[in-house]
Amino acid sequence: MPRLGAHLSIAGGLPRAVDRAVATRCEALQIFTKSAGQWRARVLPPDEIVLFRRRVAETGIEPVVAHNSYLINIAAAALPLREQSLAALVEEYDRAEALGLFGLVMHPGSFTTGSEPEGLRLIAQGLRTLLRSRRRAAPLILLEHTAGQGTNLGHRFEHLATILELVDGSPRVGVCLDTCHLLSAGYDICSEQGYRGTFEAFDRIVGIDRIKVFHVNDSKKPCGSRVDRHEHIGKGCLGLEPFRRLVTDPRFARLPMLLETPKLDTPESRRKGDADPWDMRNLRTLRRLMREGE
Repeated sequence: MPRLGAHLSIAGGLPRAVDRAVATRCEALQIFTKSAGQWRARVLPPDEIVLFRRRVAETGIEPVVAHNSYLINIAAAALPLREQSLAALVEEYDRAEALGLFGLVMHPGSFTTGSEPEGLRLIAQGLRTLLRSRRRAAPLILLEHTAGQGTNLGHRFEHLATILELVDGSPRVGVCLDTCHLLSAGYDICSEQGYRGTFEAFDRIVGIDRIKVFHVNDSKKPCGSRVDRHEHIGKGCLGLEPFRRLVTDPRFARLPMLLETPKLDTPESRRKGDADPWDMRNLRTLRRLMREGE
C-alpha cells in the first residue's frame, strides 16, 4: 500500500514536525527545512538535527522529504537571480543531507525573460552543477510537475523528459507528481480512460519508474486552467474517483502520497493539539478509498 502523509509545519523546531506527523497518523512526511518565502536560513543546531533523525527512526515515519523554497528559480535568465537560486538550492540540498531525508522536492523553475528551451537547459545545468559538487550525498532531487502558470516549466511531461536527458538520465533525479497540477496542466485524470492515458503517456515520455513521490491534492480549478489551487480530497474538480484509482494502483503501492491541502489554521485548532482536523479527514478519506479497493 502507498504510504500516506502530509506536509506539516516545523514551527517550534524540526522534531516538532515528526510529533505532528505521529498525531496526524502519517506514514510519510514532507517539510520545509527553512522558511519557504525567505532566502536566509537559520543554521540548524547539531542537537536539533540529532533529535530530528532520532524521532524519525523511532516513529518509523518514512520516507521524509523536504520541499525547497518557492523563491528558487534556476531557470531564470537573469544571472544574479540564477546564481542566488543555485546557491540556495545547494544549501537546501545540504540541509536535506544533514537531516537524512529521502529527497528534495523542487519546482523546475520559470524561464521569465528567456525562452522555454533555454530555461530547460539552465535547469539541467544547475542540477548538473549540484550533483557534481555533492557526489556522495544521498537525497534525490525530485522535480515536481507543475500546473503551468505563467512561464513555469515542468507542466508538460516533455519538459521533465528534456531535463532528465540533459542530466544524462541521472538516477539521482526523480519526479514528484501532483494530482492538482496534473489536472490544471491539462491531463484529465478524472475518467478511467483519461487516468490510464495520462500514465501511459508519462511512462512513454519519462518512464514510470521516475515517479518517487505523489502530492495528493484536489483542485479548485478545472482541467487545463493552468491555475494551481489546492482543494480537499473529493471536494474539487477531481472528485474521489481519481484518488481511488491512485491509492489502489499496484504500480504505486510503495510510494509516499502526501497531502498539501488547506489547513484549519485557527487559534482554537492550534490549541487543541498537533493534528490538523482537515489533514485527519483527508487521510481518512484516502484510507477508506484504499479499503474499498481491496
